[in-house]
Amino acid sequence: MLRNTLDFIPEIPIAEGTEIVTDWLKNTFSFVFNPIKEHFGNLMEFVAEDILMNIPPIIFIILVALLAFFVTGKKLGLAAFSIVGLVLIYNQGHWDDLMNTVTLVLLASLLSVIIGVPVGIIMSKSKIANAIFTPILDFMQTMPAFVYLIPAVAFFGIGMVPGVFASLIFATPPTVRFTNLGIRQVSKDLVEASDAFGSTGVQKLFKVELPMAKATIMAGINQTVMLALSMVVIASMIGAPGLGSQVLSSLQRAQVGTGFVAGLGIVILAIIIDRITQNMNKKNV
Repeated sequence: MLRNTLDFIPEIPIAEGTEIVTDWLKNTFSFVFNPIKEHFGNLMEFVAEDILMNIPPIIFIILVALLAFFVTGKKLGLAAFSIVGLVLIYNQGHWDDLMNTVTLVLLASLLSVIIGVPVGIIMSKSKIANAIFTPILDFMQTMPAFVYLIPAVAFFGIGMVPGVFASLIFATPPTVRFTNLGIRQVSKDLVEASDAFGSTGVQKLFKVELPMAKATIMAGINQTVMLALSMVVIASMIGAPGLGSQVLSSLQRAQVGTGFVAGLGIVILAIIIDRITQNMNKKNV
């Protein structure tokens, strides 16, 4: 009896309403979604196939190792790990998958930073903006990652583009939050001193606040890059190529060995990216 006490409330047509709104958005803004799908897809293919895959693997490995060497203060540890790890991925025949994964992570992270830093600055400057964006960021971070695939597929179909779109939504919040936090933590004495010297708002932002908040912002960017990488396997469910697609394919076919190798490649890439971005942050402290 108790289970049926709420049956008098009519069912709210949330699913039907969502379908209607989605169809309306797709039809009304098709002039926006279709060019993004086409041109951004072409850009991603250009980056992956015409640039990264045309770089000889040995050159790419040396460049990554040199970057790791100088970023870590000329220490050999990360550089040696990068060489061994990337050679292992090449040896296992997953080099093209690696380049597709790097493309997805690179573009998703870049877009997240381009969007996230300005939004974080706006939040730090406006209480109204902070009140508006905070619940949106909470929603973005608490929503299960798989749910992001639904609007991605609805608006952009399948492939690398919706994978980047889903990664963008999932990975942007840390950059926004850390930028907001970093600027708010800048010493008020420094801000007042810049005001006393007649600095404009733009001068104060770029010469005082952003430099002082750089370490915090870089920590947010590090988290954004890692979250974008964590979406690799999930994005493969909607057709995004790369190491994630190999993991998914192996899971579907119960190929433990192949899945382990592809997963190991993701782990190697994650360690390299994480250590490089972390050391960039330390160099900027």
